[in-house]
Amino acid sequence: MDEKKLLKYAVDYLSKYDSSKVNLINVLNRKILRLKTPNYEKRRLINIVESIIIKLEKNNFINDDRYSSTKILSLSNSGKSKNFIFNYLIKKGVDRSQIQNNLNLAQQDNENWELNSAKIFAKKKKLLEKNQSYEKNLAKMARAGFSYDICKKILG
Repeated sequence: MDEKKLLKYAVDYLSKYDSSKVNLINVLNRKILRLKTPNYEKRRLINIVESIIIKLEKNNFINDDRYSSTKILSLSNSGKSKNFIFNYLIKKGVDRSQIQNNLNLAQQDNENWELNSAKIFAKKKKLLEKNQSYEKNLAKMARAGFSYDICKKILG
């Protein structure tokens, strides 16, 4: 495998999945380690990964700011809490200040986004049905990362 094939693999991956910079580095490194080539060849390819990432960033294929803002939107629309989203993006290798900045922007765009996300979560988990105990529902929402105030508003 050479640099062109590795770059093609990275572009193919990005055509299917949006990715953060660190996550793409991990994907490429795992791909290289699976190859049936000598170790010195694998080391050479791993050293090439950084130049591939720079090329992709320069051509705007990967952009952590765009990635984090789209992930915040999609995860909040699927009923995830602010804490869950923050930890998910940290795990994907996005910078803390960048995540916080994008969460603040999401808050400015829609002040009730976390409350709406909690409503979606409660509907998905059927927490709004009256036959379940308030404490258990509160615990489920707390484990999902929602604050006590938001839980009270939803389960109220």
